[in-house]
Amino acid sequence: MNKQQIQFLSNLCFALGFLSIIGSVMIWFSAGGQLGAPGADAVADIKRAYAERFGIFVGLWAPTFLILSNRLHHYSEKR
Repeated sequence: MNKQQIQFLSNLCFALGFLSIIGSVMIWFSAGGQLGAPGADAVADIKRAYAERFGIFVGLWAPTFLILSNRLHHYSEKR
């Protein structure tokens, strides 16, 4: 790989890191993670718990992408 390709991957990983954070919040809201009265409805509680877990799962991608971006950036500068 040449320096331009590595730099492109670094920028892509950086963008994906921030998109992961935004996606996490969007998933939480769209999947029913809005705040409500706990215990009011069992189905709503299950849906809210799923939204929280899935949002956290997607949100945990952010550090991975940002670390990859950092390492690729340093690698491209050494070349």
